[in-house]
Amino acid sequence: MSVSSRIPDESPGGTAPLISVVMPCHNGAAYLLAAAESALGQSHVNVELVIVDDGSTDRSPQTIAELQHAYPDRVRALRAERAGPYPARNAALRHVSGESVAFLDADDWWTPDALAKLHAALVKYDADIAYCGWQNVGEDIRSAPYVPPAYEDEDPVAHFVRTCPWPIHAALMKRGIVERLGGFSERRYSSMDYDFWLRALAMTRRIKRVPEVLAFYRWHGSGQISAVRWRQVLDALDAQRSFIHDNPNLVAHLAAGAIGADQMWE
Repeated sequence: MSVSSRIPDESPGGTAPLISVVMPCHNGAAYLLAAAESALGQSHVNVELVIVDDGSTDRSPQTIAELQHAYPDRVRALRAERAGPYPARNAALRHVSGESVAFLDADDWWTPDALAKLHAALVKYDADIAYCGWQNVGEDIRSAPYVPPAYEDEDPVAHFVRTCPWPIHAALMKRGIVERLGGFSERRYSSMDYDFWLRALAMTRRIKRVPEVLAFYRWHGSGQISAVRWRQVLDALDAQRSFIHDNPNLVAHLAAGAIGADQMWE
């Protein structure tokens, strides 16, 4: 059976393992309901959604209340006072209960079978992280679907020190790895996803690709964090330097020219 093949969501005991989905939201009312239903409507039925309203001033709080009413046993809501998406994610991580954790922003979405396929890869290959392909979407965006290389079959360190391997919502990881990482750094404002994946790589190379596009990343233009290119490159360089400094044995085989923040996934 291939990684992307459909498998039953239930274990022999009859209960699908719980997956926790972490969703920060700041003024995301325009897309929040669709994003939440993307998580809650997965074919892997045992999913909890932990939403952090990060100081929204639009209808996001009302939408979250409606979701809690509709899914009282599956939606957990928290409130932050505009701390930013990464502190919001960290707050949510203190309340997750699942065996594995995925991240979905309030304007992005998955295919209905995304978590089932990613979870199947975790189980079948005894992986700590399963990842997939994605597509950037949005007004005036002409981005083709993209499936990353099978990093586990090559040199993942060489790949990771050059570029962020995948966006935050294109992966599912075991909760124990997230806890050992201590969540997200809150000082690399525009490259904290990249910092997170670098630190995860230092902890485990047990990763597995699902060679399909299962995640969609909504691009909003110049106002989006990832559009601030100069800041992103500087923060990425800082994350790389920390990774190299803290893990000399992992990077010892790389030539100096193999390391550089010359490209990112956006």
